[in-house]
Amino acid sequence: MKPAQSQHDQDYFLYDQDMLDQVGCLDFEVAHYRQQDALRGQAQGRGTTHFITIAGKLDGVLRHYRRGGFVARLTEDSYYWTGINQTRAWREWHLLRTMQEKQLPVPHPLAAHVKRRGLFYTADIITQQIPATHSLATVLGKAEISDELWRCLGKTIRQFHQQGVYHADLNAHNILIDECEKIYLIDFDKGEQRADSPAWQQANIDRLQRSLQKLKQQNPDGFHFSLHHWGAMLQAYSSGG
Repeated sequence: MKPAQSQHDQDYFLYDQDMLDQVGCLDFEVAHYRQQDALRGQAQGRGTTHFITIAGKLDGVLRHYRRGGFVARLTEDSYYWTGINQTRAWREWHLLRTMQEKQLPVPHPLAAHVKRRGLFYTADIITQQIPATHSLATVLGKAEISDELWRCLGKTIRQFHQQGVYHADLNAHNILIDECEKIYLIDFDKGEQRADSPAWQQANIDRLQRSLQKLKQQNPDGFHFSLHHWGAMLQAYSSGG
């Protein structure tokens, strides 16, 4: 991976030069991909995630950073400027790069964009799409998964924690499973590297459990999650194997 940065007026760009020759504002505009017939789909979350083909060759995921909670009532997508290295896009891009170097199962960061507007900024990130995957939430909404796959989930989360990686929103929608039953974590907005601590690691686990329980409550008969499954995941997480 070869990080490169560029700037044009108040637009800042960060990208992997091994994958992309250069990037500009158009690469972060949904309308551009629609016009080029390179918009392949979308998914709804806090905002809309768009599946694109960037540079005519790479399947990517374009995400615009949006506020959540009470602050979203005041501003949908603006953040306070404290320097380019502190922006959400820059931090997530570099965290993904670090995790890739540690061979953790995460998407490859392709490009990031920050547009400064005086004291505030907006931001976008493009990651490479992991092929043939579905979220844990989608999979469990259709059928049970094996205890072995639950144990694999526990081991995977443990790998991230052993490397000091904190996921700020570990939930069933941010866990992907591919056709070979390999597990990936996505969406590391506000994620960071932290010193080893049982407190934040347990908070991560608790957040995931709440996510699964909420989905179960919403669909008691059609969401395939139980305390038995959770026990298998925890056992593998605790043992590290």
